[in-house]
Amino acid sequence: MVRGYTTIEQSRKLAEILPIESADMGLYYSSNPNAARNQMWVGTKAENANIPCWSLAVLLSILPNSIYDNTDEYSQLEFSKISVAYHDMNGGIKLGSIKDNLVDACYEMIIKLHEKNLL
Repeated sequence: MVRGYTTIEQSRKLAEILPIESADMGLYYSSNPNAARNQMWVGTKAENANIPCWSLAVLLSILPNSIYDNTDEYSQLEFSKISVAYHDMNGGIKLGSIKDNLVDACYEMIIKLHEKNLL
C-alpha cells in the first residue's frame, strides 16, 4: 500500500510528541449528518483538523541528518524505500526501522528518537 501521510493512530501519537504546527495535513470527521461519525477524510490543511496529520515530506524534514548521544556519534541518515537507519562511524546500524512503506518507517524512527531523547 502506498501512502503519503500518517494513519489516525500514528497521527495521535505524533501529536503527543511533535509541535502541532509541524503538521501539514489534517484528518477530519465527516460533517455530513447522514454519514457515520467514524467516517474521516484527510485534508491538505492542518487548521481546525480533528486530528493533525503529517505528510511524508514533513516526516523526512523532522528527522535530523545526523544525531549524537552521550556515548556515540551516529552518522548520516540513510533511507530507502522501506528502511530508515542511523549508522555508527564503522557502518553498523545503531538505530533503524524497516517497514512496508516509508511513512511507517519514518514514524517508527521518530518514536525511537523521542524515546531516546534524540529528537
